Amino acid sequence: MGDTNKRTRPKRIFVNDVDRYSSKYIAKFLSTCEAVEPSEEVEAEETSPRGEPAFQIVGTVSPSTKDEKQSFLLEQYTSPTRDELLGHLLECNVVVYNISENATQQQIEEATWAITALHDKMDNFKSRKMFILVSNVMTWAMTKPQNPEETDVMLTEEEFRRKRPHPSFKNHNNLEKLVLKLARVKKNKLTGYVVGSGVQYGKGENLFHYFFKVAWLMQSPKVPLFGQGKNYIPMIHVYDLGGVIQNIIELKPKSKYVLAVDDSKNTLEDIVKMISATLGPGEIDKLYEQDAISMKALKPEELEYLNINLRLDAFIIKDSFSLRWKSEAGMVENMASIVEEYKDTRQLLPIRVCLIGPPAVGKTTVAEKICSHYQIHHIKIREVIEEKIAQLVGIVNEGNPENVSKEKVEAARKELELFNTRSEMNEGRLDDHLVFDLLQKKLNSKSCTNHGFVLDGFIRTYEQAKLIFSDEDMDNQDLMPKKPLYNKNITPEHVFVLNATDDFLMNRALGLPQSVAEEMHYTQEEFVPRLTSYRQLSTAEETLLDYFNELEIHPEHIEVTTEDSEYTDVIKKITEIVGIPKNYGLSPEEQEEEDRKKEEEWKQKVAAEAAEKKRRNEAALAEMATQYEEWQKNLSEVKRQECDLLEAHALPLRNYLMKNVMPSLTEAMLECSKIKPEDPVDFLAEHLLRNNPKK
Repeated sequence: MGDTNKRTRPKRIFVNDVDRYSSKYIAKFLSTCEAVEPSEEVEAEETSPRGEPAFQIVGTVSPSTKDEKQSFLLEQYTSPTRDELLGHLLECNVVVYNISENATQQQIEEATWAITALHDKMDNFKSRKMFILVSNVMTWAMTKPQNPEETDVMLTEEEFRRKRPHPSFKNHNNLEKLVLKLARVKKNKLTGYVVGSGVQYGKGENLFHYFFKVAWLMQSPKVPLFGQGKNYIPMIHVYDLGGVIQNIIELKPKSKYVLAVDDSKNTLEDIVKMISATLGPGEIDKLYEQDAISMKALKPEELEYLNINLRLDAFIIKDSFSLRWKSEAGMVENMASIVEEYKDTRQLLPIRVCLIGPPAVGKTTVAEKICSHYQIHHIKIREVIEEKIAQLVGIVNEGNPENVSKEKVEAARKELELFNTRSEMNEGRLDDHLVFDLLQKKLNSKSCTNHGFVLDGFIRTYEQAKLIFSDEDMDNQDLMPKKPLYNKNITPEHVFVLNATDDFLMNRALGLPQSVAEEMHYTQEEFVPRLTSYRQLSTAEETLLDYFNELEIHPEHIEVTTEDSEYTDVIKKITEIVGIPKNYGLSPEEQEEEDRKKEEEWKQKVAAEAAEKKRRNEAALAEMATQYEEWQKNLSEVKRQECDLLEAHALPLRNYLMKNVMPSLTEAMLECSKIKPEDPVDFLAEHLLRNNPKK
């Protein structure tokens, strides 16, 4: 029974800084690993049953992300003390310290302390523990081939003792030596490994993120390449790095130093070119290295990684490990899947919308508002045609053969002649198949597939939608599909039908200025036939809405009314259905402008509130002054009335005193004044007593 309990317990693994790119995805990968069948080299009691989680992951996070609970973590620690951290490390079977990406001096010191503290405590270990230091290939940066004339030779793990670090990575190298030194102690309960990681890529990207972002945004005609880009960069997918660590934990290889790089031998130029070709405009622009700093594209320490020039061969992971490679051939060879991974991780997903509705219902206005909110492209067929013709004219007029080949110029001239010929024959209109072809190419463009689009009312019929959106690769159709095959990259995922009554639409069209109505073809002579045509197409045997329903893209109907002249309710309903934007948001400049506007609005709001508060205070003070004045007036009246009342009450008493008291008292006081006795009060009393007329 005890053996069963041991077998079912997954290994507890500590990973530092699991809220940073590299450690996060290493920890996430390890959390998904399942236990493997024990081999002769691996003690059976140390493994979990096959199919069960092999590892429990714990780790440290920075204070800024402490409230973001990572689902792949069993426990997370924020700013623990050294004693607390050591307690957590002692609870683990494996300790992984990752200093492979822009590690600070503090992080290197912490890793140094961790291996030293664990080594000092190993006599108290109940079982063996493992310490894995994930470093990087920058500790090889200055290593030269043994034969200087053999410049193309590749370096391997066997030569790690003579490797020479980049000047900025000497502390990394010293820490690697410390881990390997402590691992050589005999009968050691603490096994140490060093992983020399290649430059990491994959998932949401880190070091290469700038190039991916510039390419995805499509705001520049070329993706910048800083420097000549002829240097070879050893690389590895971050999940493959996690696989290397998994194999070290499970296989315990004899070699304590393991290189973790894929099979690619790509230069920086190869990488940036492929990013641009797969995700962006397809061109690169070579700039000076210092431009990366002035443009705030890259930091100096990031340039150090990108300037490394090494060709490394990792034979241990090839010969001894059983890696399930994510990207064995490297980033360039697997760029399509890497791009999809990048988009999915960062949720950079295109939003494709189609607006349908009668003329004058407001499709263009709504489309512009949607495009502004989601930062996607407004597809208007007239602009698509004009853009294509301008592009062809530019190619034909290009005088420099170095920029455009003769074949390309000739092809552009023929296509332009075709457009002009067909347009002249059709009274200024292109054939439908030419328009549909242009529209398909526009929807398949990188800008639309990256960001998304709003298709503004061009498609009107079932057949048109089928021609544009149907998947061209439908050679094998022996088995009838349950629903039509369609190109998911260009077919709208949201379809909105704006509805309104004929009276509403007529009043709106007739209410336009004559010049605007003529430009939009909303004059009465043109508008009525257009509205009639729309209503007829809506009742056809197979309608445009039927096509989307067959694809299970069910249209949403929204009523447009006179009460919603700004389309506020319409946009609210659409955004509730579509969801939040799935892009990078505003650029720093746009964000600054947005913040400025918000601050200005806030200041105006505060000023208005202050003015209103001041007005209310002044009104309250004026009312209080009026009330006080009224109160004072009432108080004076009360006092006067009290005086009158007291006067009226005092009159009988006064008369009584004047008649019966004052004559005798006055006489006594006059007599007292003449005599001036020593005791005037006693004199007055005796005088009044002697001369009392009633005595």
